[in-house]
Amino acid sequence: MSTPLDRTLTYRLHQLHKLTDADSQSVYPEHTGLSMSDGRCLTTIGTFEPLSVKELAEKANLNKGQASRAAQALVDQGLVRKEDRPDDGRGVVLTLTPAGRKVFRRAMAMIHQRNEDIFGCLTEKEQATLSAMFDRLISHARHR
Repeated sequence: MSTPLDRTLTYRLHQLHKLTDADSQSVYPEHTGLSMSDGRCLTTIGTFEPLSVKELAEKANLNKGQASRAAQALVDQGLVRKEDRPDDGRGVVLTLTPAGRKVFRRAMAMIHQRNEDIFGCLTEKEQATLSAMFDRLISHARHR
């Protein structure tokens, strides 16, 4: 007999995603003043800067149009700097401004707290094991 739907990994991952994203929708604006989408883009830029819009899209799991709009919204708010860099082949790169760095620090503190809220029921060893499993699953999915 096959596995019931509610016991499949994909079903349970989606369920966990929906449960945690619902909370994140309100937590991002409360702690950063940004929508969850803009907050995720800001933290992606802050983590991996300098980034092109294409790289932002890849790292933040967005399409290029979404990444471009989010980047421009963050530029318009004075949180991200967009600079021409034709010399390195990326055309335009995104980096945080000093104001963006302050919001980034608040956002990362909130993300770390959210992770603790979600995964705190697991021991450190269980969290490390789950993290390694996610790395393996992501690598496998990328190479399929």
